[in-house]
Amino acid sequence: MNDAAILVVDDDDNNQFTLVQRLAREGYANVTTASNGQDALALLSQSPFDLVLLDVMMPGLDGIAVLTAIKENPLLRHVPVIMISAASDLDRVVHCIELGAEDYLPKPFNKVLLRARVRASLEKKHLRDQERAHSAQIEHQRGRLSDLLHAILPSPAVAELEATGGVEPRRYPGVAVLFCDISDFTAYCDQHPPETVIRHLQHLVEEFEELTARYGMEKIKTVGDAFLATGNLLLPHSDPVMAGLSCAFDMIQAARIGPASWELRCGLHLGPVVAGVVGRSKFSFDLWGDTVNVAARLVTVGQSGYVHLSEPAWSQIRGRADAEPLGMITLRGKGAVSVFRCLRLGAPQTMPVHPIGSQETA
Repeated sequence: MNDAAILVVDDDDNNQFTLVQRLAREGYANVTTASNGQDALALLSQSPFDLVLLDVMMPGLDGIAVLTAIKENPLLRHVPVIMISAASDLDRVVHCIELGAEDYLPKPFNKVLLRARVRASLEKKHLRDQERAHSAQIEHQRGRLSDLLHAILPSPAVAELEATGGVEPRRYPGVAVLFCDISDFTAYCDQHPPETVIRHLQHLVEEFEELTARYGMEKIKTVGDAFLATGNLLLPHSDPVMAGLSCAFDMIQAARIGPASWELRCGLHLGPVVAGVVGRSKFSFDLWGDTVNVAARLVTVGQSGYVHLSEPAWSQIRGRADAEPLGMITLRGKGAVSVFRCLRLGAPQTMPVHPIGSQETA
């Protein structure tokens, strides 16, 4: 620590010279001097110092005022200060210690005492600097971990995980579940280089994330070329089905005008779900239940470019969207379900009914 930067503040030239010489004999060559409090504070604001030797009695801005300014400055308060005092200034020294001074040196200077107190103060600062650096590193790591968690989990789940150390599994009623799937994605992968596929998929995923946030929904995950989002799950939503429908139509448009010109198939269902975090080394937030299965099966119904809704979902937006009933369609693992094909947002028009019957879907 002999390379420590030390500031000696004393209005007496003899005292300055004595301290500089004795510090030099102890191996401290990086010593700066100031003859008054104003100059000392100016030097401290310009350059970092590891220790200040500060005379108590000085004309103008005395040592107590300089010490007070140092300890009130967030950028300087960590710098240790050793007060220099005459034996008769003991009361002022005690006051300085109460204000945060590290130690004191009486006049005339004792070289053994000077060596011990300077070394002890610098060692304490070195340890405090290490502790501050370690704390800063921990905070940086916490920030990176938080960013990673937000990339994996919905924000409310991250908040609960950080607050309690876990995410309690729960059953959530009235959740709108939206699935979107890219049509003919497998064939597209076979016909294009991997770099192109991933670049175009990344573009669409970013659009999806922006749209879900815009409509107050939550992106849950992507599975291959499928996107899963919810409304009214962890974030309360007064109109989750309409939000999901609006998001789906914007997603369809974004896919069409994107670099790959993809078509989407979308399914939207409303009902209860069970949600929670699973896994240990690679955990994820996920949903389970009949509502999730029905929404996923609705993706396979009919043509691309439309949003297929279940009866519970359609009942929430009837009169606010343009749709046609497809009749009862048998969904794998569910049986016959009443399905509606939504064509656009806005007031409904008179439309022919085109029931598909009880065709089994994948």
